[in-house]
Amino acid sequence: MTSNIFYGIMIPFFGTLLGSACVFFMKKNINFSVQSALSGFAAGVMTAASVWSLLIPALDYAHEMGKWSFIPAAAGFWLGILFLFILDHLIPHLHINPYHTEGPKSKIKKTTMLVLAVTLHNIPEGMAIGVVYAGFLSGETNITAMAALALSIGIAIQNFPEGAIISMPLKSQGLHKTRAFVYGAASGIVEPLGALITIAAAGLVIPALPYLLSFAAGAMMYVVVEELIPEMSAGKHSNIGTLFFAAGYSIMMILDVALG
Repeated sequence: MTSNIFYGIMIPFFGTLLGSACVFFMKKNINFSVQSALSGFAAGVMTAASVWSLLIPALDYAHEMGKWSFIPAAAGFWLGILFLFILDHLIPHLHINPYHTEGPKSKIKKTTMLVLAVTLHNIPEGMAIGVVYAGFLSGETNITAMAALALSIGIAIQNFPEGAIISMPLKSQGLHKTRAFVYGAASGIVEPLGALITIAAAGLVIPALPYLLSFAAGAMMYVVVEELIPEMSAGKHSNIGTLFFAAGYSIMMILDVALG
């Protein structure tokens, strides 16, 4: 069981690694249409994960509260939104797509801020994985090993385009391919670390599980609305982003229902 949990925690990070590795194979920068598609796909996966893997289990876990079972889900959701809102304003960073922003003149500063942006983006994903696996390990919830794995796979799928979104622009700014890959991969380290910390605090996590599940959902939705939807809607072909949003949502929903 321990090895399965380890793999489940690391799967999303491998998604980031593979996406970042695109810098070694793609010679040109990502054009706006591809950028829109990647952002839309990631937004769809994160939205579906927030609903199917986090909010619905939060409601189910609080079913004993009857008609008031929405309270933990609603409260946790808002706490997650506000948490990311505060971090977003306290930590200086670029928005995810560096092609759509002026950014600082210094390439080093711009690179650092770009990595900070994606690291900030990955915090709720790591928490979500940790909370779900902590719930599974407790044996006191309806969360199954396959449901936890479905969330890990879904986040890994959306991490693939995210890794490419980071490493490719860094290369275009003049960084060597290897450094661009390392920066892209480093942005995903926060996910397994956040998951491990959350699981280690399982004694505190389990009593507040419905709040924490919905907290992770709120934080992820903040990223979707603040970062990904504007990117998928930018440019002349915003409908591409919308179609890929639907594809990402469908794939994550299918994974959660089929494996959960």
